[in-house]
Parts: sequence; C-alpha cells; structure tokens
Amino acid sequence: MLRVVVLSAHIAPESADRPDTCVVANFRDFERRTRVVQKEQDPIWNETLVWYLDAQPLDSSSYVTVELLDWISQGERSFGAASFSLASVAERPKVFITIKDQALRDSSLEATGNTITLKIAFTPFEVKPIQQPKKFECSKFVCCPVHAKDSEQEELVPRDRIGAGEIPLPTPKRDLGNKKQVFQVRVGIIECRQLQENNVKPVVKVSIADHVFRTRIRFGNNPFYDETFVQNFNEIPSQLFEEYITIQVMNSKALRADSLIGVFKIEIGLVYESPGHALIAKWLTLYHPTQLHTGLRGYVKVNLCVLGAGDRAPDAEKVAATEELENNILKSAVMPAARMITLQIYIYRAEDMPQMSEGIAYFRTLPEDLFGDYVDPSVEVNFAGRSLRTKVVYGDANPHWNQLMSFPMQLPSMCDLVKFTVLDGDQYGTSDILGTAFLSLSQISYTGAKVSDLSGFLPCFGPTFLTIYGSPSEFVSQGDPFAKQRLGSDDGVDYRGRILVEVNTNKEAIPNQTVESIPDEMVKRIERYLPRHQYGLCAVFYSATMLTNTKELIQFEVSIGNYGNTLDETCKPLPSTTQYSHAVYDGHRYYYLPWYDTKPMVAVSSFWEDVTYRIACFNTLQVVHGRLKRNLDALKAIRVATGPTTDVAWNRLQKELTEDCKKSFPALDMHTATVLDQQMQKLRTQLLQKIARAAISLRSTDPLQKLIAKAENWLNLIASIIPETQISLPDVVIWMLCDDTRVAYARVKPHKIMFSKAGPYAKGRLCGKTQTIFLKGAQSKGGYTPIPALLRVRMWLGRLADSAEWMKCCEGNIVVYAETYENQRKMHGIWGTKDLMDHPNFSDVTGQVSLPKDQFRLPNGWKWDGDWTVEPQRRLLLDTETNHTEVLEEVYENQIRKPGRTWKLATIPYSDMRGAPALAKGEMVCPSGWNVVEDWKVELNRAVDDAGWEYGVVIPPAEMPRAWIAAEKTYHTHRRRRWFRKRCRNLDSASREELMSTFLKLHSKKKADEEEVWEYASLYGWKFHLERRPNDVIRRRCWRRKLAPSVPSRVVPIFLLEGSLGMELQGLEKIKQRLTVKKQEEKVVEQTPSQNLLKMNTPLLFCVFKHPVYYQLRCYIYQARDLVGSGTKGSADPVAHVSFLHMSQCTKAISGTLHPCWDETLLFENILIYGDPRGTEQNPPVVALEFFDGPAGGHSEFFMGRTLCSPTVCLDLSQRRLPRLYRHAILREQAEAGHLLAAFELLLDKKDGSMGKHPPPPWMDGIYTIPKGIRPILRLMAIEILAWGLRNMKNYNLLAISSPNLQIECGGDYIQTPPIKNLQENPNFLINVYLMKVRLSKVIQKPWWWRVPKPQKKAKEKAEEEEEEEQVDWWSKYYVATGDLAKSGGHYLERGFDSVKVYSCELEEVPEFHGLQDFCQTFRLYRGKVVDESFEDPMVGGEFKGLFRIYPLPENPNVPPPPRQFQGLPENVAQLCLVRIYIIRAFNLQPKDRNGLCDPYIKIKLGKKKIGDREEYIPNTLQPIFGRTYELSCSIPVEKDLKISLFDFDIFPPDDLIGDTIIDLENRLMSHYGANCGLPQTYCVSGPSQWRDQVPPTELLANYAFLKNMPPPEISDNGSKAVFLGKAYQLSNLEPKMPSHGLLGPAKERMALHILHTCRLVPEHIETRTLYSSIQPGIEQGKVQMWVDVFPESLGEPGPPFDITPRNPKRYELRCIIWNTKDVDLEDTNIFGDRMSDIYVKGWLEGLEEEKQKTDIHYRSLTGDGNFNWRFIFTMDYMPMEQICILTKKQHFWSLDETMHKVPPKLIIQIWDNDKFSADDFLGILELNLTSMPPPAKRPQQCTVKMLLEDHGRASPSSPFRHRKQKRTSLFVQKNMRGWWPCIVWEDDKPRVSGKVEMTLELLTDKEAEERPAGKGRDEPNMNPFLKVPERPETSFLWFTAPLKSLRFVIWQKSKWKILIFFCIVLLFFLFCAFIYSAPGYLAMKLINPMKEIHFNRRPRKRKHKAKKKHT
Repeated sequence: MLRVVVLSAHIAPESADRPDTCVVANFRDFERRTRVVQKEQDPIWNETLVWYLDAQPLDSSSYVTVELLDWISQGERSFGAASFSLASVAERPKVFITIKDQALRDSSLEATGNTITLKIAFTPFEVKPIQQPKKFECSKFVCCPVHAKDSEQEELVPRDRIGAGEIPLPTPKRDLGNKKQVFQVRVGIIECRQLQENNVKPVVKVSIADHVFRTRIRFGNNPFYDETFVQNFNEIPSQLFEEYITIQVMNSKALRADSLIGVFKIEIGLVYESPGHALIAKWLTLYHPTQLHTGLRGYVKVNLCVLGAGDRAPDAEKVAATEELENNILKSAVMPAARMITLQIYIYRAEDMPQMSEGIAYFRTLPEDLFGDYVDPSVEVNFAGRSLRTKVVYGDANPHWNQLMSFPMQLPSMCDLVKFTVLDGDQYGTSDILGTAFLSLSQISYTGAKVSDLSGFLPCFGPTFLTIYGSPSEFVSQGDPFAKQRLGSDDGVDYRGRILVEVNTNKEAIPNQTVESIPDEMVKRIERYLPRHQYGLCAVFYSATMLTNTKELIQFEVSIGNYGNTLDETCKPLPSTTQYSHAVYDGHRYYYLPWYDTKPMVAVSSFWEDVTYRIACFNTLQVVHGRLKRNLDALKAIRVATGPTTDVAWNRLQKELTEDCKKSFPALDMHTATVLDQQMQKLRTQLLQKIARAAISLRSTDPLQKLIAKAENWLNLIASIIPETQISLPDVVIWMLCDDTRVAYARVKPHKIMFSKAGPYAKGRLCGKTQTIFLKGAQSKGGYTPIPALLRVRMWLGRLADSAEWMKCCEGNIVVYAETYENQRKMHGIWGTKDLMDHPNFSDVTGQVSLPKDQFRLPNGWKWDGDWTVEPQRRLLLDTETNHTEVLEEVYENQIRKPGRTWKLATIPYSDMRGAPALAKGEMVCPSGWNVVEDWKVELNRAVDDAGWEYGVVIPPAEMPRAWIAAEKTYHTHRRRRWFRKRCRNLDSASREELMSTFLKLHSKKKADEEEVWEYASLYGWKFHLERRPNDVIRRRCWRRKLAPSVPSRVVPIFLLEGSLGMELQGLEKIKQRLTVKKQEEKVVEQTPSQNLLKMNTPLLFCVFKHPVYYQLRCYIYQARDLVGSGTKGSADPVAHVSFLHMSQCTKAISGTLHPCWDETLLFENILIYGDPRGTEQNPPVVALEFFDGPAGGHSEFFMGRTLCSPTVCLDLSQRRLPRLYRHAILREQAEAGHLLAAFELLLDKKDGSMGKHPPPPWMDGIYTIPKGIRPILRLMAIEILAWGLRNMKNYNLLAISSPNLQIECGGDYIQTPPIKNLQENPNFLINVYLMKVRLSKVIQKPWWWRVPKPQKKAKEKAEEEEEEEQVDWWSKYYVATGDLAKSGGHYLERGFDSVKVYSCELEEVPEFHGLQDFCQTFRLYRGKVVDESFEDPMVGGEFKGLFRIYPLPENPNVPPPPRQFQGLPENVAQLCLVRIYIIRAFNLQPKDRNGLCDPYIKIKLGKKKIGDREEYIPNTLQPIFGRTYELSCSIPVEKDLKISLFDFDIFPPDDLIGDTIIDLENRLMSHYGANCGLPQTYCVSGPSQWRDQVPPTELLANYAFLKNMPPPEISDNGSKAVFLGKAYQLSNLEPKMPSHGLLGPAKERMALHILHTCRLVPEHIETRTLYSSIQPGIEQGKVQMWVDVFPESLGEPGPPFDITPRNPKRYELRCIIWNTKDVDLEDTNIFGDRMSDIYVKGWLEGLEEEKQKTDIHYRSLTGDGNFNWRFIFTMDYMPMEQICILTKKQHFWSLDETMHKVPPKLIIQIWDNDKFSADDFLGILELNLTSMPPPAKRPQQCTVKMLLEDHGRASPSSPFRHRKQKRTSLFVQKNMRGWWPCIVWEDDKPRVSGKVEMTLELLTDKEAEERPAGKGRDEPNMNPFLKVPERPETSFLWFTAPLKSLRFVIWQKSKWKILIFFCIVLLFFLFCAFIYSAPGYLAMKLINPMKEIHFNRRPRKRKHKAKKKHT
C-alpha cells in the first residue's frame, strides 16, 4: 500500500487570486484526486491518497507524480507538477517521509513559484489474521473490523505523536445497560453492480432479524433501487446485537430453488460498533452460500444504520469519485478470497453433564434407576451465522463425541465469537439447552498490527476444557428465573459441565462446513494434556448482612464444579455448607446472621488440571496493568504540565513499569503446554520488553500530553495480552439457600483467589484476604430490588500440596464438629420418644434425617476428640423480638356454638392467627426489660362488628373457618376477635449489644446448665425457644462431638473431610417411602433422593475468634444531588438508610426537595469486627446507603437509589487525619440517579480511653453535624435571578393553570414570585429580577453550554466540467452551499453570487450561538416520577424562562456590593410578528406504508393557528423535496412555539405522524445573535441574495452597538471607510474583486454588513432539524432542511420572500439508430450443422421497461452480422443540474398516485435470438449511462470489454472498481455519437463480448425534436436521417412464409453442385445398370449376327406378304 498525504500548498499571487484548487497524483498510471478547496491562496487538504499494490512491491525505479490544478478554470489550468522517487520510501517501510515546500514546475521544467507539502509512506503486502476487536458492554458480544482496507487502525502514525508500533486509543463508546431499550435498524439498498447472471430481473430481499422486506423488481445486471427499510426493536442490546442483517439478491425470473444470486450477512452489533453506528455507502460482496467455489457473485451498495435513543443518524453522503469506492468494499467472513482459511474445532468429550429429563427429578421411581444417566447430550457450535452439531450420545453424562468441525473463514474475519451450546435431546426433535460457552477468536490469536515488529499467529486453543454455565438445574423444569443465563444472553449462574475442545487453523480452504470423526491416534494424543491434581478450596464467612425479613433457615453453599454441590450425587459429600442460621433484625431496617465470634467455614477438595502457570501469568499481567493505571491516573491529575510534581509522577511510573516489565513469567512445562501457551508466552515476553525499552527512552522533560499518550498506549497494549482463555477451572459459586431453596448466588473467578508459589504478583489479588461479595438474585421488573445479601468472605484456592499456606492466612482457631439433635415429645405430661411420627429420635437440625450418635462414621484421617456434649445453638433461638424496641402482642379469643344455641368458649379458647393454641391474654407475662405501654384492647379497625367479632363456618375436616365476615348469621358456628397490646423495651436497661452478648454468651467459657440444654416448641416446624411454655409439646437438644486429625499431615486436614458422617445410601429408600406417604397425605411436592442427599450430615467447620476488635464508624453525609422524585409531585422527602455490617441507621428526612442537604454525622459505636486490624485496613467492609422517599421512621415505598462506599480506616488515632468529602454515584436500575457528597471513616477503638481524645462532632437539633474540618467552606454569594416568564404549562389534575407563581430554592432558602395574572394573555412575570443571598461552597462549577461537535463536510467534486444551460436561481445557491457545484448552474461562484451556510444540526445546537439562550434560558419544570422506566424521561409540567448569575458578596457590610447584572432589560410585553417558514426538503424519513415508503406532507402549528397542505402530498418517497414557503402572524411570547410536523397521507384519516420538530421563536427574537433573520454575505438589491430584513445594515449595526453598550460605528458617507471598536475598515480591502452580476447595493450599507459579519451574528443559513415522534422517543424519524425568519411588525415591512420552488425537469428525446451488429453469438443450428441466429435488438431506458422497443429480425445470420437501419425513439424528463431522469408512474395498476422516481439516464440495449416455437435466447447486453459514456470504437475490431468497465488497470480482476480512469463523455454535452459498442454476457464470473452493435445516439430537446421530426423504426416521417431498408442477404427471411424460396436458398444455393454431381452419378449409375442388363443380348447378337439373315431374307418375305394381302 502506498500512501500520499497531501497536506497543503502555496500558490503565488501572480499565478492566481484565491483559486479553487485540487491535487492530482499519478502512480503507475493510476490516478487519484483530492477534493476541491475553494478560494484559498494557501489551500489545506490533509487528505490521504491510497494505492493498493497487492503483491507488487516498490522498487528503486518507482515514482509518483503530483500536479496542482485550478479546478474552476477552463481546461483545469495547471499550477505546476513534481515527480518524487520512491526509492527511499521503499527502503523504510511504514515510515512517513515528509517533503516540505516542494517547488512545482511547468511542462517546460521552469519554476512556477508554487509549492506543495506532502507525506509519503509505503506498507508492504502481508496477510493479516483477525483484527483485535472492541468489546461491547454486553458481556458476550465481541465486534471486529469488517474488512482490512476499511476498518483497520492506522498503522502509520507520526513519530512526534506516538512511538513506533503504537496506536492511539480508540474512541470510547457509550455504555449500554442490560435492559430493554429502543433501537431502530435502517437498511438502505442503493444499487447493485456486476450481478453474475444473464438477463436477470433482480430483487433484493432484506432480513432484519426475523423481519423480511423486499425491493421492487428491476432489470439488468446493474439495477438502481434507492429504497430504505426500517425496523424498530425494543430488546436487550446483547440479544439484538447477535441478530443478523441478511441481504439476498435474487432473480425473480428463475425458479425459487435457483433464484439466489448472492447473499451477504452482517451482525447488527457490528454495525452499531462502527463509527457513527452506521456503515454508509458500503459495497457488499455477494457470495453463494452453497457454492463458495464460484467466487464473487456481484456487489450491492447499501447504507446500514443502527440507532439507539439519543443517537443521531449520520448523513448518507454520496461518494463522487469511483476510485475511492474500493476502500468501501465489505467482504464477508465466508467469502472465498486469497486469505481463506479453515477453522477447525475438535470436540472430544464432556464431563459432568447435568441430567435434565425431568428437571431436577432425574431419578426414577425404581431403585435400580436411582443413579442412572438420563441425558442425551450433544454440542452445537455456531460461528459466522453457521451452525454444526455433533452426534447425540444417548444416556451418558460423560459422553465422547470425538468429532471435528470445519468452518471456512476469511482473514480478517467479520465474526469473532464462537458459541458452544450443549443440548439435551434428539437431533431431530425438541432439544433443551443445558448451557452455553463462548470463545473469542481475538483472544486466541494475534494480528501483529498493534506492534509492527511482533509477528502474529492464527487462532489456536487447547486441547483444554471449556466450562459450560447455565441456570440451576432445579429451576429448568419450573418457571425458570434464570432462563437468560441458560440461553447464553446473560452470564451463567451454575456449573453445567465441561467440554474438551481444541481449535486449530488450517491454511487450506474448504468450500463448505463439515463434520467428521477424529482418528483414534489424535484422541490418544490429548491424554498428556489432562493429568489431574487435587485442589483445596476454603472459605470463612465473616458476616452476612443487609438481608430481607426472611423467616426460613438460611445457609450458604460453596462449590467449584460439582464438588461441594449438595444437589449432585456424583461427588462425595463435602463440608461445603454453613450451619443453618436465622436472620436477626439489626434494630433499624435490615437483617443479619448472628455469627459473631464463631464464623462458619467450608472446605472443598476437588481434582482439576494444572493451570497454575496460566493463572500466574494472568495475575502478573493484571498487577502490571493495575500499577500502570494507578500511576497514569496520578499523571493525569497533574494540572501544571511542568514542575517537580510531573517529574516525581513520571519517574515513579517509569521505574515501576520498567521493573514490572522485566519480571519473568513462570517456567512453562513443555510436556503439557499447548500451542497457545507457547505463542502467548513469546508474545507477552517480547511486548513487555519492548514497552520497557520505550519507557526508558522517554524523559520527564517531554511534554506532559505526550507522556500521557505514551502511557495510555502502553496500558492498552498490556490490556490486549492479559486475557487467558485456557483456565479450565470452573468459577467458585456461592449459593444462598433459604429452607433448602436457592435464592441468590455469586460467582468468584478462580484466578482471584488462587495461590501461586511464583511470587506475590502471581498470586490472586484476593487470595487469603477478606473480600466483600454482593449476591445476585432474579431481578424484578422496576421498583426496589433489594440486595439479597452482603457477604464478607475470606477465600483460598490452591493445590493441596500448598495448603499449609492457607493456615498462614487463616485467622482464629479452626474447629470441626459432628452434630445431631435428640428429639422428644410430651405425652400425658411425660417427655419421651414415643409418637414422634416421622421424626427420628436423633436427627439433623431439620428433623428429617436420622442421625443416631452410635452410627456416625469418621472420615479417613480423623478421630474423635472427646465425648458427646450438649451445646444449645443459641444463634438459632433468637426470637423475632430480638433488637426490636417496640412489639405488638396479639391473641385471638375463640368462641363456638351450635345452630340456635348461645356462644361459648371454644376448645382452644385462645390461639394465634393460624389457630394454634396460645396463652390467654391474662396469662401472658411481660418479659424482663420490657414495659407495657397499652393494655389489652379489642381491634375495631377492620371488617368486624361493634364488639370486634368476626364470624365463620367450619367445613370438616378443617378445624377453623377459611373465611371470616363481619355480620353474624344464624348458620355461623365460630367467631373470634383480636386482642392486642403494645409493649416497649426498657431503654434504661442494658444496651442492645450487651443483651445480645449476654444471650449468646459471647467470649464466655461457662458451660450450659442442665435446664438450658433443651429447646422447646409447640409443634414440629415451629421455631424453638429456650424458655419452656405451657403449650410446648416438642423439645430437642443439640449434641456435638469434636473431631481432630488422627495423624500429622502436610495437607491441611480440613481438606480431607470427604463423605458423610452418619448415613448409608441404603437409607435413601426409607426416606423416599416416607416422603411418598407425606406427599399423598399433605399433597406437597415430592422430594427426590438427590435433594435428600442434602441432608447427609457432613462435618461442621467453624473459625472461632477469642478476642473481638471494636471499631467506631463515622459517616459524614453532607448532601445528595439530582435525585429522582416519585409520584406526581415535583419533589420528595429523601431519607438515607445507612447499613454497616450488623448495624444500620438513617438520616433525618428533608422535606420537599430532590437535593437534600443533611449535614449530618451518623455514629456507629462498638462495632465488632473479628480478625487482624491490618487486614481490615486493607479490605474494609463497605458502607451501603439506600435512599427512599418518605419519613425516617415510617415505611418508605419509593426507592430512589443506592450507593456503596468504602470507609477510610484509621488504626492509630494519634495519626488520624480528617477525611475529605467525595462524590459517590447513586445508582437505580443500573442507571445513575444522582450523586452523594459524603465521607466515611472507621476508627479502631482499643477501649483504652484514646477514643475520648476524638469526641464526636457537635450536637445540634437532635443530630450530630459535620465538623468544620470536613464540611465544605461556605461563602456568602449572591444569586441574581432573571425570572422572565412561564411557558407551556400543562394541566394539573385535569384543570388548566391560570395564575401560577414560581418558587426557587437554593441552600435551604426560598424565593417566591408574585403570581401571573393571566397566563393565556401574558405568561411573563410582572417583576423580573430577584436577588438571593446564600452561603455556597467556594468551588462553583462553571456554567455548561450545549456543545455539539461540528461535522466536517466534504465537498463533492466532479472531474469534468459540463457545459449546461446556465440558470441562476435560489437552488443554485443551495447546491453551492452543499458542495454540489455541478448542480449550481454553471459559473455561479465566478459571477460572485453569495453562498448560504448549511448547518447539519438545529440552529440552537450550533456551539457559537450557545443555544440562542444568551438573553434567557429555558428550564424544564419536571413533575415527579419518571413516566417511562426504560428511558428515564420525567414528566414535564412546563418551562421556565429565566437566567441566573452567581457572584460573591463581601463579608464586610461596609464594603459596597458589586453592580447588578440584569439591567436595561427590554420591554416585557407581547409583540406581533410575521413568521416566514421555508421548508426545503426532508430526508431519511421513516417508512409508514407497507411498500417501505410514505406520502409526506407538511402541517404547521403556531399557537392556535394551523396550516397544512394535505392535498399536496408527495407520494411514495422518503426523500421529498418540498420547496415551499409559509407565512403566519403571531404574538410572542403567547405563541412562541412553532411546530412543524410531517404526516403520512392515508386515504382514510387519521394520517400517521412521521415526526415533528419545535422551534422556540421567542429565543430567536430575543437573542442578541440576530437569529430572527440571518445576514447574507453581501448586500444586494435583487437576485437570489436580495436583502430581506426590515432594517438596513447600518441601522442593524447601530442597534447592536447600543445593546452591547459599545460606541456607535463611524462610517463615511461614501462607505469606503469605517471605524468600529477602535478598528479601521477599508471597503477596498473587504471587496478586493467586484462581482460581475451587478446587483450590489450602496457602499455604505455594504460596509455596515461587513462589520456586522465580524460580530459573530447568525448568517444567512439553512438548518437541518431532526424529527422525533412521541411513539418512539429519542429515535430519529428523519430530518428536514429549512429556515425561519421572524419580523416584528413594529419595525415595518420585510423584504420580499425567496422563491424556493423546486426545479422542473426538461423534456428530451433520445434517438437511437441501430445500424448493424457484428460477431453476435450464433445460438441455433440448421439441418446441415451450421451455426446461425435470427438476430434482433431490443432497447429501453432504465425505469421504462414497459416502453421497450425492438428492431425487426435479421433471419439466418450465419456470421453474426446483422443489418437493421432501425430507429428507437425514447422520451425522458431530465434535470440537467441533478443529472437524473424523473419518472412518474404507478407502481401497480391499483395504485392511486404516480410515484416519482429519480434514476440515472441509462440506455439498455440487448441482442436476442428469435425462436418461434420456444422462448427467445438472450445473446448480450449493453448498458450506457448517458452522462458518463465510454467513447465508441470506430471499427468493430477495437470493440472490447474494457470499454464498458469504469476503470481498467492492474487491479484485482474480481473488483468492479479499477484504478485507472478512462475518458468518458456525456451525451448531453456531445449531443450526437456514432460507433461500435460491445454487448457482453457473464461466463465463469467473467464478462465476455457476445456481440457488437453499431449505433447512432442523438439527444434532442423537446423543441429540436419538433423541428426535426422522425418516426420509430422506418416509419414515417422517415427522416433526420432517412433510413433505407437494410440490404440483407437473400437468405434472410422466415422459412414458412416462402417454402419454395426456402428450398432454393436453403438447399439449392448452398448444395447445387452437390445436387448436380449427385444427379450425374445417379444417371451414370442407371446407364451402367442398363449396360449390364443389355450386354449379354448384344453379345449374343454379335455372335450369331441375326442382322445378316434378316438382310438376306428381306425381299422374299415381302413378296409373300404381298401375295397374302392380295389373297385376303
């Protein structure tokens, strides 16, 4: 690749004055051209010209020629040229060589005085593998570049910016959430080229996901469509982006099975990842999916765009020069090319496949089926839209497939993701998805593009296991809340097995994907990669907090793979679950588990492959990346570029990075190392060494921005080599179980907790450290989703050989217990074991599994340490009143009766709500520490009668009524009433912490008394308690026995606790039978044996801490901003709930605000945190804050957001430093919902009195305030408010607002304006200026403005100037402004006419005009809660027009305040104005009709006035040109909003809204930028730039100076000189060249206008406004180009309006005379075997296929020559400026309107062979664009295929876009052409000449055609010219019209000599036969001579005869 960057040029003034210049470069006869820079003496291009060299390198003789041209002049006058040798460029590839100010010379090699500056570089040809992609926010989706020439990152970067081999960081994309969002996918089909079929009628079928669209049917191989299809989606981005856009080009004439010409597929996410979320004017290469060997099938040009809410649709700019189109070719991932390879995926086997035949109930009822495998697994692999599936292995959870899948792939590949889906089921039936896994090709390969001197490698992987994740097995057969995880759209939840996979790349390409078996020797080869090692996983649970009010028993399970999974029976039971616990109230809002000093612990041992090397490398690189990122952030935080701070920061970064990069990786075991391991080790080592060398070479004296750019590039490079895909260990999964049901989970990556001997860098970041883990649950839709649990866990994972390292990390003493419960029942007052029903004497804690003490079996290597002891589990006995300060006791009084009898006490006189027996209210004693506040009373505040009774009827066998009513009936048999009383805890008693410590006996060695060992309950399943109650009939006590290791071992003994302690598998059958009976009796769900395995008693592990550590937490909560309100009110009462470990508090509630300032300190005292304080300092617990709308003590319904903060830990109070307030983001529904300004510090309380030296903050108004050292420093500030008025106030509670007022709040102070008297008549305030004095922080943010990046528009040039009829109108000015000079009407700019500024956005979005809100801004007034949760768009209740100014005030009252800001305001009254609306055109409209088009028309609303032109709609278009002007009068500000809507016309109303846009006319009128009427470039009195404002420029300038308090301008009377703001102006300098149009006005006005242009006022402009619809908020519905003029009537009459009526086409007549044909293919064969054709010619104009014409038939052409002399006459409506034809016709016969089509003027000529008894044969086609025609050949021998190709040269033969341009002409310029043109057909994907046609093409205007008439064919009038009947051979006729003539010419003329010879031979033959026949007789006669006898006897006989006659 050769690149020439044309930077700039200098043109000497003597050469030209401000010309329009361009640069033409030529290399190897391939020409490239830059754009045209208009009217610049020193033009700047900065444009790159590219030549693709393919495999032809540069040599020393190569050179490039550059020429500077004047584009606008006649003949493109040259300013000089220069040639550059490329020898030095070839020697230094990939390096730019700069050539500055190179002198240009003319053709005589003399210097012209002009110079040019270039940069030249050369990149050698190389085959590049897959590009590194950019990953999406979506966790699975990965995008990669579409084509190397299109999207590869710039390889050649200037050395002064970025170092060698380095690239800049990509532009960051906005993050997408993982919730449903609105997206719009647009597919525009423009045209097709070189379709590989003959005589086709192509139609394009577009599939967007599952939605299908079709274009109209066209004719020919190069059809033009220009159709757009739009589809809207409301999907999750990760799901939508994996869908495909499929474009199929089909032949509508062929059968359906053979109709496909070619196809192209691209992922929607790939389009969204592209710049601007679009691919504009791209050529897609078509291929046949089942016939890849056929190569390219053609090209289709498309516009693809994917828009989300708030995204702007890019403008689809047309590409002018064809040589630039090759850069816009997109090639498919499977398209055959020189870079085709084969991706080979080996699927060997799988393990641990889940059994899914009946959900989790995969055990059968028969005992022999208990452990059977009921899964039929197979693997489906998806890549690049293609899928392959392995065979199905029936009934095997560990299947062996041993199959190879091969996919054809092109490099670079468009698709990066390989998806593996494990299925269960038959291959041809319904299959269940067990789980999914993904493999990114970019992570298992390297392109070598990021660093030039590092070689890349092709994709390779394994052989290693790939872990499959999905939803938990117990949820699959039920309503699965984790279905997204199972299907692969979200991260999987649970381990679902592993598959052994290997990926290789074969450089030999294959046509189609295949599946084949793997040979046995290859299967045996992989065994050396799979040795297993034993690993140990240990976790200590420190705390579980922020739980919800859960009454069930809670425990946690830790598993890695199936090891530790209690629902899996394939592995031995392990101590992987914690002890059961009850959640305890924390005294304020949340619940926690009361573990305190006894922390539950789990230990899991497992067997896996050795991946320690890979994890060590991964962790090492992460540490290097993290340290570099921290140092880079510190470098970015430096504000002063030079100084010692920069030196220190850079030196630290340089030193640490150099040290890190020089560290070596662990040694690689070559016996088990894969190819990917070796390649990655080589790559990582080389890259780090290169970065180290680059870091050493830099100095801190270099510019700071350069250092930051370098460091960012290094950070990006290191991040690219971090991913490690071959870690085959599954993730560690932590499950939270409530009553044995899995409710929440967390996945921990193994590399984070893995131990490594390689060093501290190689060890996991959290290995042996306490970490905070947030559990996840099934997310609810909207509303408040609480955190299921907040865990603090210390985890360790490593080889068992290294398990001694775990003991160094473990805090506390590890104890192991066996546990069983002794159960008894009270019968007749005696406790015993009889009548326990289904509950055994000794059981587990649930009472289900029998665990006799004498049947416990010890694990191997363990022994008993002591005897069984009774230890009551007090943590399970904490009642519901724990930590509550107020309790409401209740009891129900029950009475019964028989019908007709009186009421009496029931059998159970007092019960609870469920009917269980309870104590009588008189027998209930108030517990100690409590006081009864309210005595017993009957509840009357519900559906009861006056006495509180409610009545019901008992239906046996029930004991209590199921329903209760308030009215008594005679049939009622039961009644009850509720008694309640309120008691409160005695606050004077011990604190809550002391009571808890006393009950649990924390840190106490005292043994339990005999009376305390029993736990009591009324029934099984009820909660047990220590205190015995009269109605208790069940009791139990906990027996424990300690275990100890039997022998010392190098392995930590807790990892050897495998197997159950006390249950044989034979007992499962008894449990199963018991559960079956229970199911039949109670109708509950049957538990399977797999669930009963959960009950197998494994040892309980605990980590016991002897001494607690006390802390104090101080939360300094200052302020929250931008919270989201609730309800219909516009404010809230925010309160913050703060949770820290087992404590929580809340702030006070601030009423009526969304920006609460609490200024409050919350103190958490006596916090128990067990463990080493230094570990707490490194990883402190998090502080969770949740914000609600509601009172602090009440129940808060509306959730406003949540934030998690980490406190600053201080262990030494003597060195304490006050924390600083930080800004923390508040999140709600994964979106930002405000921010919090707060600080948190955790202080170590040693209980030695040192805390007294740090007293709490001052107490004020019942709260602790924030101390001075932390609270922001406030300063007295003045807020000056310009309250102009209220606008667009919506109804409130269905009532119109008539007299509103405004309340402004800041810092707790309020200002309220007086009400507006009548909002409908004058919405402005009577008093407009207010002043507030508040105390604000010293740091005040700068005011923000709307800033929209200004797009750089690229002018479109035309290589050849056409001489058209000149006409100057407003559209000429428009096309000049848009850069389309060819449509401007000749020499528009040369004549000095003005241009107009075209903004690609709204005028308010132009940065330099600041939203036109310089006078007053518009603030939306929001009304409460969010309307649509998916867009977070609040309800707008109105608008406030105003402005704010903030400035400091002096603290000293004697110092005078600064002057007021708002002075000299305009009069606050309504103004009558005239509004002119100019609507030019609309484009990119969204289709509304079924045909993919719409019928747009305009409707305008201004106040109550509405105008529209529904009857003048434009049918069937998405790009309407309106060209209409509207005038309206209005009163501003009452009627300030101008609403312009576009509707789709329908026959039956209502019409569909396409979109609308609203313009604030008040802002334009009040703005000081003069937005009411833009300033033209010159002051003209007539013409297309006539002055149209009400006042002349001199008056405008005087008014501007007065408003800005400037001195008035001084302009001379003749206007030649002026002085303004101290600067002198000369008119001669401002107008160096007078325009030739002669329309200028007075000089004085022109001078004033020039001065106004220097004031940065709004120029004469056209704005592009985006249309939106309320149905699809945030999605563009199209754009409209327009402008608005506003003229106040008080200033007089405005100028005349512009005439923007669209141009009308001209009628032309094309006369095409077909003279002759030559060398036409001969399709038929006559009876003599001669080739012949009956030739005729057919022709039509594109788009007018139904008006096709054809010649007569030239019969029996034996040589391919044909003579016709036939005239075709075509009429067309052509627009010379646009160079398009306008066609108006109905699409269908039932269509109501004619559709206008714009098509290029293209003539299509076809040659056919006539057949009478079959379809005619197609022989060839010729397509001629009349505006760009190849010159005809003078002789038929010169007629070749190259004439028709747009370019020809040495480019790739498969590309339609060649490099060398051929001279072409326009028939509209030349008018008449005659010669030979070739007709072609396609054979083997290549064009071939199938005939040549001689034609005359003549183009006439409508008037010329009338003056020179001619008839079609040879009809009259046969003139201009006269066509003779062609002189054809005599053989040219139809055979059955003259049979004899046919015999003559067919037989006689061709074979007459043969016929004569044949007859002669036949005659001779007959003569010969006659001779043979008569020869014997003649011989006999010759021998006997009979003639002689006759001679002698002749006379006598005569006499005798005479005598006889006489006698007769």
